[in-house]
Amino acid sequence: MRATRLMGGHAPVGPQGAPEAQAGDSLAEGVIPNPAVPPGENPGLFAFATFSEEAAERTGYSDYSYWGSTIRVFLKNRVAVALLVIIVALLTFTVIQPILPGQKSPTRIYTDPVTGIQLRNRPPDREHWFGTNSIGQDLWARIWSGTRTSLLIGIFVGLWEVLFGIMVGTLWGYVRQLDFVLTEFYNVISNIPTTIILMLLAYIMRPSFQTMVIAMCATGWLGMARFVRNQVMIIRDREYNLASRCLGTPTSRIIMKNLLPYLVSVIVLRMALAIPGTIGWEVFLTYIGLGLPLHIPSLGNLVNEGRQAMMSPSLRYQLFFPAAVLSVITISFYVMGNAFSDAADPRNHY
Repeated sequence: MRATRLMGGHAPVGPQGAPEAQAGDSLAEGVIPNPAVPPGENPGLFAFATFSEEAAERTGYSDYSYWGSTIRVFLKNRVAVALLVIIVALLTFTVIQPILPGQKSPTRIYTDPVTGIQLRNRPPDREHWFGTNSIGQDLWARIWSGTRTSLLIGIFVGLWEVLFGIMVGTLWGYVRQLDFVLTEFYNVISNIPTTIILMLLAYIMRPSFQTMVIAMCATGWLGMARFVRNQVMIIRDREYNLASRCLGTPTSRIIMKNLLPYLVSVIVLRMALAIPGTIGWEVFLTYIGLGLPLHIPSLGNLVNEGRQAMMSPSLRYQLFFPAAVLSVITISFYVMGNAFSDAADPRNHY
């Protein structure tokens, strides 16, 4: 009887004889009529979804950019930005210094125009801004010439260490067949002190700019390769890499697309530390007498000359000026490398 009355269109009767409220009545309360709903249909139960192209574009769009976020986070570090400005200004001046007017030669020995005596150990004045050394050479010109030499060595060795070290380290960590061979090679070379290897190479070859570069490139890449190998082994067998191998993705594409992007932050840090580390090695080798010849200005040669004169209070400026330039370069690269490494980490992006 109840079903018949519903089919007939009459409202069902409750236990007390009162009409029962239909579900559509309560749902329809407060609902704005939708013009897309056909007549006779209850708008509280069904409503057609309308498509908005503008809303769809806004929902599926993201303005996230990895490098854009990295730069924004880096620029928020005021200390790193200030050091970046300083190092850019210093490098620019180092490059253009020889062509500026009124600059002196870094190898010329200056003499008194009246007496003809060499201007030895002359303190800083208007003529020689940083003074002269023990044979009358202008320290201002020698410091900037030495900075160019040391930076060139640092850049060459740093680029070799990064490029060759990353390539070997990636293959070392990803290709299992190479792991044993490269591990044994690394163990043999790493057990020999780096200082001994550099000293032997410096003795075998004639001291020169090329000798310094070759000697440092011979072993400089080992640390980077070992570091990259360890990082690659951590993420080598993750699910997305296993899926890529199962789908037949080439090894080179997996390395370039799946592995190296996760190592950008740590690679940038090692790259930034490679340049000051190489300059430190150059200073050390020159300090022990195995560096560049004395006629080639470098920060190592200048620090070594200043060390010999620092016991005299009036000659300590010969050590102070090159040590100050060296400190600014190394500290700036170290702080900027750490700041950029933190900025390159996607976990710090927001």
